[in-house]
Amino acid sequence: MAGTLIRLAGAGDAAAIAAIYAPYVTDTPVSFEEAAPNAAEMAARIAGDGRGLHPWLVAEEDGRVIGYASSSPFRSRPAYRWTVETGVYLAPDAQGRGLGRALMEQLLDLLTRQGFTSAVAGITLPNPASVALHEKLGFSPCANYRDTGFKLGEWRSVQAFARDLAPRLTPPRELRLFSDCA
Repeated sequence: MAGTLIRLAGAGDAAAIAAIYAPYVTDTPVSFEEAAPNAAEMAARIAGDGRGLHPWLVAEEDGRVIGYASSSPFRSRPAYRWTVETGVYLAPDAQGRGLGRALMEQLLDLLTRQGFTSAVAGITLPNPASVALHEKLGFSPCANYRDTGFKLGEWRSVQAFARDLAPRLTPPRELRLFSDCA
């Protein structure tokens, strides 16, 4: 991991992120998407809703993006805004080196500084590597959605994992932009 830079993602990273994500969509049940998004779609996802609340991070080595961690709204209704959904994906040659953990640790730290109170990750089962990573990061199983998606010829279950990020204040503080916390 020496020589690896973890930084905020931008639109210029969209093609590399799309290339990393595509095999997860086309060749595995990990993602329930059925068509891999192109660079333009990834750029739109990185930009989010334009409010600057849901950061994406990339891991870069020698100028090459080799992995990313993303955040997005957990649900669309306003009362959910203090909970965030996360994801992490690595290029095949970047796996098994601790980069997924490093990306997620930095993302979770940033989300905590922004004022999010909890993070949720949905993991298509079986996926022992992702389950182990999330458990090492302090996530715990919180829901099981049995046979909710049909992918690659089989019904697939999704296990939701959650982790507290910060105390729940009453009333809660409004969220901060990631650019103010990075």
